[in-house]
Amino acid sequence: MASERRDLSTTTSLQARLVQRPQRPYQFTQLIQLSDGSTFTVRTTNPHPLHRCNKDSRNHIVWQPSEKSLRNVEVDEAGRLAAFRNRYGRSWDSLADEASEGGDVTHLKSKDQTAEPSATNAAIGNTGSLDSLDTLADLLSGYAAKEEPTKGGGLSAKEQARKDKKKK
Repeated sequence: MASERRDLSTTTSLQARLVQRPQRPYQFTQLIQLSDGSTFTVRTTNPHPLHRCNKDSRNHIVWQPSEKSLRNVEVDEAGRLAAFRNRYGRSWDSLADEASEGGDVTHLKSKDQTAEPSATNAAIGNTGSLDSLDTLADLLSGYAAKEEPTKGGGLSAKEQARKDKKKK
C-alpha cells in the first residue's frame, strides 16, 4: 500500500507563474556642483555626468533666511518681470514708491498714454499712500476700458487676409 497511484487531475499543480519583474533602470554616477563650488556624487537615472545648480541650499533665501546678501533680490525667472516692464512700463510699481517719497507722480503710464496728475495726486492726498495692488488694478482696468469691443460675426481670418490683399 505504500505505492498508491494518484491521478494527475486530482493533484495540485505547483507550476511557476509568469510574474513581471519590476523594472530597474540603469543608474549613472552624477557629480552635483553647488553654487559655492562644493561637489558631491549621487546615483541617478540622469545620464549627464555633471549637474550645476543655479539655486540650492547655499544661495536661496528659503534655506538661508539670515543671509543679508540674499535679501531684496528680485526673483526673475527667465526675464519675465523685465519683459513685463518693457511692455507695460514701470509706472504701476513705482507710483507707490514716489508717493511715499513725496515726489511728483506725473509720468508716463505707457509709451503713448500719459497719467492724469490731478487724479493721482488727489488719490495720494486722500489715502496717504497707494496700495500697489490697487494701482495695478487701476492700470489694467484703464487699459481694458480704452480698447474697442470686437464685433461678433465679422470676417474670418482668411476673409480678412483676402480683403487686405485686394487693398494692396
